[in-house]
Amino acid sequence: METALWHPFSDMAMVRGEEFVLERGEDVWVYDAAGNRYLDATASLWYANAGHGRAEIADAAAEQMRTLAGYSIFGDFANEPARALADRLAGLAPMPGAKVFLTTGGGEAIDSAVKIARRYHVAQGRPERVHVISRTNSYHGTNGIGTGVAGIEANRTGFGEYLPSSSRVAYDSVDALRDEIRRVGPERVAAFLVEPVIGAGGVLAPPEGYLRGVADVCREYGVLLIADAVICGFGRLGTWFGVERWGVEPDLVTFAKGVTSGYLPLGGVVVHGRVAEPFWDRPGTTLRHGATYSGHPACCAAALANLDILERDNLIERGRLLESELAAALQPLSGHSLVCEVRAGVGLLAAVELRPDLLDRLPSAVSDLSLLVRQQGVLTRTLGKGLAVSPPLTIQGAQIDEIARAITAGLDELALKAA
Repeated sequence: METALWHPFSDMAMVRGEEFVLERGEDVWVYDAAGNRYLDATASLWYANAGHGRAEIADAAAEQMRTLAGYSIFGDFANEPARALADRLAGLAPMPGAKVFLTTGGGEAIDSAVKIARRYHVAQGRPERVHVISRTNSYHGTNGIGTGVAGIEANRTGFGEYLPSSSRVAYDSVDALRDEIRRVGPERVAAFLVEPVIGAGGVLAPPEGYLRGVADVCREYGVLLIADAVICGFGRLGTWFGVERWGVEPDLVTFAKGVTSGYLPLGGVVVHGRVAEPFWDRPGTTLRHGATYSGHPACCAAALANLDILERDNLIERGRLLESELAAALQPLSGHSLVCEVRAGVGLLAAVELRPDLLDRLPSAVSDLSLLVRQQGVLTRTLGKGLAVSPPLTIQGAQIDEIARAITAGLDELALKAA
């Protein structure tokens, strides 16, 4: 039955009348309208870290709604859940003196981080520092600035130029970043955006020494380092913000997704005390930026309950504890006739990339494979050239094996179709 719902990132001419309707979730499982059960191998969009159906998160949000459902935190207004969440995240931050700017999602967090970085340079008497550098294959949301810096070319195409003062460098080269800063002029560069592990752009782990290397280059030229931890945070890489695995101290960290495990929309920016200083200690240095629902009490209450679960159930560590198990389960797929590469082993996320010749002769191969795997009872995430896997942190060994079995069966079916 056709509805008026316009789906993001979707060919509505194909989706209309063919929606896959989910009704409920429990731990790593979700159920469709017909009652069929599926293993959620993607944690929805990389975010259901604590699993589905956590009643304590729903109860915390509902209780907050009964007292103060929502209220702005502009000016001097505040609410206790927002204050408590900011203090808690600051205490977990991988940099000293951290302050927390709350948003309603990851794309908004990226826009906020870049605007904070630019405004910081203005406050320091360097208004010419507006240029932003990102990486090829990077995904930084779909808001204005996120679109402007997108390293996935298709996400920028067709919208015009959103951020003329931006550029992209090879995702795996420290020298490329240094060369680009010199080309633009260090005095003009405001910030460099880096995902600890690139997610939507292909699940690409950083080369050995890369993150420390780019951090050193940024420090050398006075460029602010923004770690985009929207996908990588809250246990996905086995730490709170992902970037700590490499001993790097960023200037700003964007977060969202796992902070509430997706139960309610919330994101934000953790800001190094040094970068926050002009705004906190100099009267008149106002950041004229923010969203209506920043610091929304019910969303913050859900986040606090979610953080309690992540700590109580030791879920943060599981991203690292299970990474080798996921890699071992999926690695045999690299020998399949349709598979080009399996990327796994850094955090609880992986990608299975299809062969270029298959994609050339069957452009629908990725979506076809995703549907075939779904028919095996497992939900995966389509990437440009293959499938991504990023299950809830509550997943068990037998369920990881089930993911591998379903993808294998899907590949075998696809091989028959492509023959």
